[in-house]
Amino acid sequence: MATAATSRQGAEEATLAQAFARRETWAFDEAYRRYGSLLFSVALNVLHNAEEAEDCVHDVLVRVWKNPQAFAVNRGTVRAFLVVCVRNDAISRQRSAARRARLSQRIGQESEPVEELEIEDYIEHARVREALAELPDEQRQALTLAYFGGKTHVEIAQALDQPLGTVKSRISLGLRKIGAKLAAEGSR
Repeated sequence: MATAATSRQGAEEATLAQAFARRETWAFDEAYRRYGSLLFSVALNVLHNAEEAEDCVHDVLVRVWKNPQAFAVNRGTVRAFLVVCVRNDAISRQRSAARRARLSQRIGQESEPVEELEIEDYIEHARVREALAELPDEQRQALTLAYFGGKTHVEIAQALDQPLGTVKSRISLGLRKIGAKLAAEGSR
């Protein structure tokens, strides 16, 4: 008896996987019906926030559904695939939030007003702006989005429609150029 039920369940999963890979609407609905609460639990376990977990599951499902190459039947079950996608996205969200929190804390510590340094800060700010203005457009744009727009490298890559590696290289090169310019001016 248990073998027939297991066999039927395996056949249903295989049918779902094939339909999901073909992006049939009923398969998406069925996958959500079957695994939605599990996916939410996975996201909640990482993020510890129900709203964030719901957003995570929604975003992953939309992204997977919009990408026809995302799921392949030979790579495993729909359940396992979706669990891994949600877990990875939740971890990425958690890391991004932690980076933003560390950056905000660092900025908060650095931006405490010091009366005697206000003029020097203004002058330093102007020097940095001047060095930034001398950069090539693509480096200046990436740095501006990162430091003045508060965007992550991934967000910048999406905003500029550029590969992530290209964005990281531009930011790194731009920072080195600004650092060299400020160091050269400081030695005068």
